[in-house]
Amino acid sequence: MAGPARKPPKKRSAPAAGLSLSDYLQKILTARVYDVAIESPLEPARSLSRRLGNQVLLKREDQQPVFSFKLRGAYNKMAGLNAEQLKRGVICASAGNHAQGVALAAKRLGCKAMIVMPVTTPKLKVDAVRTLGGDTVLHGESFSDAHQHAKALEAEHGLTFVHPFDDPEVIAGQGTIAMEILRQHQGPIDAVFVAIGGGGLISGVAAYIKAVRPEIKVIGVQTSDSDAMLRSVRAGKRVELAEVGLFADGTAVKLVGEETFRLARQWVDDFVVVDTDEVCAAIKDVFQDTRSILEPSGAMGVAAIKQYAEQHKLKGKTLVAVTCGANMNFDRLRFVAERAEVGEEREALFAVTIPEERGSFKRFCELIGPRAVTEFNYRISDAKVAHVFVGVATVNREESHKLERTFTRHGFATLNLSDDELAKQHVRHLVGGHTALAKDERLYRFIFPERPGALMRFLSSMHPGWNISLFHYRNQGADYGRILVGIQVPRADGRAFRDFLEGLAYPCQDETDNPVYHLFLR
Repeated sequence: MAGPARKPPKKRSAPAAGLSLSDYLQKILTARVYDVAIESPLEPARSLSRRLGNQVLLKREDQQPVFSFKLRGAYNKMAGLNAEQLKRGVICASAGNHAQGVALAAKRLGCKAMIVMPVTTPKLKVDAVRTLGGDTVLHGESFSDAHQHAKALEAEHGLTFVHPFDDPEVIAGQGTIAMEILRQHQGPIDAVFVAIGGGGLISGVAAYIKAVRPEIKVIGVQTSDSDAMLRSVRAGKRVELAEVGLFADGTAVKLVGEETFRLARQWVDDFVVVDTDEVCAAIKDVFQDTRSILEPSGAMGVAAIKQYAEQHKLKGKTLVAVTCGANMNFDRLRFVAERAEVGEEREALFAVTIPEERGSFKRFCELIGPRAVTEFNYRISDAKVAHVFVGVATVNREESHKLERTFTRHGFATLNLSDDELAKQHVRHLVGGHTALAKDERLYRFIFPERPGALMRFLSSMHPGWNISLFHYRNQGADYGRILVGIQVPRADGRAFRDFLEGLAYPCQDETDNPVYHLFLR
């Protein structure tokens, strides 16, 4: 977990310059958004609600025509431009979702739109903007870099800048989401969780809720590597980050807006910080309830509800998450699936040292018991000890600590890697290499049925004189597993080895003569 929710000091008694809550209420009630936006559903997340013991509602902004809430604010701003401004055209800077909103609004209003996007923007979003007719310019590593370039182009070409968040008309457009939530669920709501990038969405939501139902908490959500709003509120002034994380690219903003900072500081009740693994787990939670796939920023509110409910021991409450976007690159799903298990605390990762002797691997697997092995990486490298990287399916974080103690108690030195970013990102893929110790090694690929006991059956069928010198396995969620095994079998045992393979009856392929094996592993 990224850590407890952190509540900054409130400044509500201090006079605030700028528009008042009543001003924003009027703007939100008269906002022009429904020429392009739909009234998105407010849906129960039934499975997640049962698990948490609270009613969790999802405000499905991922179902908008551009799969994000951003078209609300963009269109509301652009619909208020005069004919001359529309004729000259508009420009914006965006990490992707605001860009699509501006492009769609421009198409509807019949004006041209230049869109400046960071080079890190997912290709899915870039292609979507181009499909809508936007003229895309890729510049910089973050929204802030793209914003500076867009301002220069604004002056150069005489365009009207449509800010993604720091504009009262944009904020009012986003505020219509809160208006819909309160109309769609007129019963008690304890808290609404809103992802924060530059702050436009939470500013609009907070302004409407605090004007109409001030008892409802508005809770901002940021990732641990893009928390500019939280730092700013705690410091009492806007704080610019040197770098921002790029996984949740929709909220990767180095500097929040002046107006959004003022509103968030005044009306946001609390903040929750979530990490990458928690967001990946939340994407999976929403998929299991809705069969929809959110982008990382879109799932931040759900991740925060899980963390907040656990830390505050909430039961029987009604909690709303704005699922604010679904512009997810398909290629990212591999990473999300990999990290979701750790984020749910349903997978524990360990580095375990076992004696390099016959039968020690089997003894170690017996300690794992009926639990599913999610990953196993090992390559013989030392004559006395073996270092293995192992993943085990768990129920919660305490079970991982219990396993760690069990391994250690039975003589297997163990390091818990469940929170180690290097291990999760890289080392798990790098276990292996050349070795001079793998005498008489035969390399085989096997397909195992993905069920408890399959690995133990394999180990129990092996001749006690044979040694496993390489093992690589990763659960991919299918009903079968693919495993690469190196087994040291003396030449004299050739017949016995063939009998072993036939008796095992697992589909397999001999890779001993594969040139890739000889280049990198032999």
